[in-house]
This record gives sequence, structure tokens and C-alpha cells, in this order.
Amino acid sequence: MTSSPPPRLDLDGNPINPLTICMIGAGGFIGSHLCEKLMSETNHTVLAVDVYSDKIKHLLEPDSVPWSGRIQFHRINIKNDSRLEGLIKCSDLTVNLAAICTPADYNTRPLDTIYSNFIDALPVVKYCSENNKRLIHFSTCEVYGKTIGSFLPPDSPLRQDPAYYILKEDTSPCIFGSIEKQRWSYACAKQLIERLIYAEGAENGLEFTIVRPFNWIGPRMDFIPGIDGPSEGVPRVLACFSNNLLRREPLKLVDGGESQRTFVYIKDAIEAVHLMIENPARANGHIFNVGNPNNEVTVRQLAEMMTKVYAKVSGEDSIETPTIDVSSKEFYGEGYDDSDKRIPDMTIINKQLGWNPKTSLWDLLESTLTYQHRTYAEAVRQSIAKPVAS
Repeated sequence: MTSSPPPRLDLDGNPINPLTICMIGAGGFIGSHLCEKLMSETNHTVLAVDVYSDKIKHLLEPDSVPWSGRIQFHRINIKNDSRLEGLIKCSDLTVNLAAICTPADYNTRPLDTIYSNFIDALPVVKYCSENNKRLIHFSTCEVYGKTIGSFLPPDSPLRQDPAYYILKEDTSPCIFGSIEKQRWSYACAKQLIERLIYAEGAENGLEFTIVRPFNWIGPRMDFIPGIDGPSEGVPRVLACFSNNLLRREPLKLVDGGESQRTFVYIKDAIEAVHLMIENPARANGHIFNVGNPNNEVTVRQLAEMMTKVYAKVSGEDSIETPTIDVSSKEFYGEGYDDSDKRIPDMTIINKQLGWNPKTSLWDLLESTLTYQHRTYAEAVRQSIAKPVAS
């Protein structure tokens, strides 16, 4: 007679009971990786809510996987579906990942951006609060806006002082551009829903955790234009550069690629979310930066590194002119603005959950570009070879 395995324990040594999790946006990049983690390493059940299921279809195969029955897909548009409240009611926890989060859309679709990130999130917060259900809400590092240091004179030595650019959840201000810079429609909507969630916690006792991702990178991120997304689409920087590399085109550097960013591997970041899910006593009431300050580069440096990594994984030589500079107006249109640096302080998440990212930028790019090449290279070759109709 075999004995059952000992129960899994949380960070405080308490047994972890199986949860039912309503995951809104489960079919996206982050949702697909979180579903994989929960299916393969836990006994939790996921009610996967989305309008698309392509990125989790491998998890939904009936009877062919050990977790059969623990993940249910519900094709729901949260804008106008009365079934959402019922799913939240019968869950222990709701994870809200739904958002428009592509910078190219902030300028061209500011109304959709504001509705998606604020108006559409309101019922989710309301249902969780009214039914005493815990909420993990995904926000963005963009809520910080611009750093204090960006307003100092260019030659000021204080620009090198971390106090003027490291972003802290509990003390850093949120500094946005002017109203006509519609690029900030996303950050402003995200900040307002954060404030609403925080107020629900203070006034009505909502148990919440807010996640501020700092450029999570990995397989299945966004889309490749003309292959599994619109030909005229402009995805985020990793998929944008991947598309250029697959097509052997120069990588376009917006305003010279001087903005500084940090990048964290999706599997490291998902481990942080897993800890939040299973340690409510440590996560409730907190806002968490989730990023990797060790992987800090300018966008130009990222382009140079991706070019080298792709040459390695594809076996193809780099093109003669690997990058070209374009203006933000040319690339994104009128009303674009940007933050200079996004470097997270990791003190709170390290103290509360003991989490630290592990994967170097080179290693995460090698993993991701290997996937991109394996998944898309042949389809891109065929699309390029097709004769254009006259």
C-alpha cells in the first residue's frame, strides 16, 4: 500500500489546500504560463476565462493530460457577460490579467485602452468585493511614469543616484506626461484601477494583491505580424525585434533606443505569482514589483544582444545593417511619450515572499528566440516567398 505524498506547505509551514481560481485573461501570454504552472505543480482548479484559447489549447486536451478536469475554459468577453459574476462567486480567488497592453495601441486606440484597463475591470473588483473573494490584479510598471531623475539637468550627477530612478512600490511618485500625450492613457487607467482596489480594501475589506510587471519576456509573448497576428500590428519590443530578425530586416530603434529597461524571464515571474496565490497572509494588501534589476539594458543594447543570440540559435549570419533609427512620431504616431528608465526596487517582494529572479538576460533571450525560430521561421519564409497579387 503506497502512502499519499505529504501535503505541500506554504512559506509559514501551513498545508496548502486546493483552490478554485477564476483566471480572467487566461488565454494570453502570462495566463498560459500561469495555467501551465498551476496544472503541473499544484492541485488547484482553474476556471480559464478569455475570448481566445490558442495559447492554452495544449492544456485543454480531454483525457490526455494528468490534470484533466482541473482546467475549464469559458469563452467570455468580460465587457458584457453576466456569467462572470457566477464564476467569481464559485471561486476562492480571482486573477485578473485582462488588458490592452501594447504601446502602439495607447496612441491610436486611447479610448479602447482606457475602457479595457479601467472600465472593464470595475465589475471584477465589484464582484470580488461584494462576494468577499480575494483578488490578484495585474497592473503595470508604467504606473510609475517618468523618474524624478528625468527632470534633472542632463549633466546633473544626481541622475546617477538610485534615489532618483529606482522605483519603489510604497514611496515612488507616479509622474505622467501632459494630457495630449495619449501614450499615458494606459498608465493613467492602470493607476486609477489600483487606487480603486486599494480603496475597496481600506473601506470594504477587499483582500487584494496588485502585481506590477517589469517587462516579462518568454515564449508565446504577443504575436508575429502577418503570421498569428494582424500584418499591420505592432507588438511589444521583444516580438517586434523577433519579427525583424525572422524576416532578416533591420531592427527599428525608436528615438535611438536610448530608453533603459529591465527584463525578467516569464518562468521566474510566474514563480512569484505562484507564491502570491499560495501565501495570502504574506501577499494580501501588498503591491509587488516583479522584475529583474540585474537585467538592465538600453533598448539599443537589447537589439544588439538579440541579434547575436538569434544568429546563434538560427545558424544564420546577421544582416549587414542590423539596426536603423526611427523617430517615435514615425513609429507610433502623434502623442507618443516615454519613460526614461524602469528599474524596480525588489525589497518588498523579497521580504514578503522570499522571491528573487534567477535567469540572466542572455539565457532568457536564448530560450525565447529558440522558441521563436522553431515556431515561426518556416511560416515567415513561406509568407515572404508568396507572390504578391497585382
